[in-house]
Amino acid sequence: MRFRWQLFELEDQSWFPHVVREGMMDVLRFMITLLGVYKYIVPLLHQALAHTRQTHLVDLCSGGGGGILQVWEELEKQAGKQFSITLTDKFPNVEAYRFLAQQSHGALTFEPTSVDATAVPPTLTGFRTVFSAFHHFRPKTAQDILADAVRQNQGIGVFEGAGKNWYELLLVWLVFPWLILLITPFIRPFKWSRLFFTYLVPLIPLGTVWDGTVSLLRLYTPEHMKAMVADLNAPHYTWHIGRAKHWSGNGVLYLVGYPS
Repeated sequence: MRFRWQLFELEDQSWFPHVVREGMMDVLRFMITLLGVYKYIVPLLHQALAHTRQTHLVDLCSGGGGGILQVWEELEKQAGKQFSITLTDKFPNVEAYRFLAQQSHGALTFEPTSVDATAVPPTLTGFRTVFSAFHHFRPKTAQDILADAVRQNQGIGVFEGAGKNWYELLLVWLVFPWLILLITPFIRPFKWSRLFFTYLVPLIPLGTVWDGTVSLLRLYTPEHMKAMVADLNAPHYTWHIGRAKHWSGNGVLYLVGYPS
């Protein structure tokens, strides 16, 4: 797929029930971790952190924290030293963040108030990451996220857990519904609302399939991201853009930039 369609995702809508949105984010976090989607971009992230001499990350648009705990674990394992991460979002999923903070023994912390990824408060310093969320934004806003990192002289890594291939749509339609029904009882922290909106009123599976389909159609290709970077007028930045191969054969789209 070389095209991009700006369709709407349910989780982006202000009218969409917050409890269902959180349930969908919890499902996404569990699946990303279960499949080890972002393990294969950790060497790229480690290299960028070494260049910027950073040990602290500011995760933007964290949602339910999908995959970030596994990324932190792999990063410390490969680097042989400690890292810390601050989770942020426009609509913070505080309960999920508290769970991740507990699981990481405090290495993962969070900002409980709303954070705009296009205007990150100067007090939140560190290498910025965006996992599974860049596609949510229209081109101008997506470019503004990159521009804000450049303006504040911060490194940034954008990672999307798919390669934008047609067969990935089949996985979303044919595999995701059954997988969600299977894994939901094992997702932590436990919530009765998640069971209710999965098995009795199946808004979480339906919403996840819809948003998963739309997400694939909204993903920016490497060519799209190269065009964004070219318009930033940031010759002092080094950029790496492409696809990292996942064990399943899918590609993980990435953009990594930092001051040279």
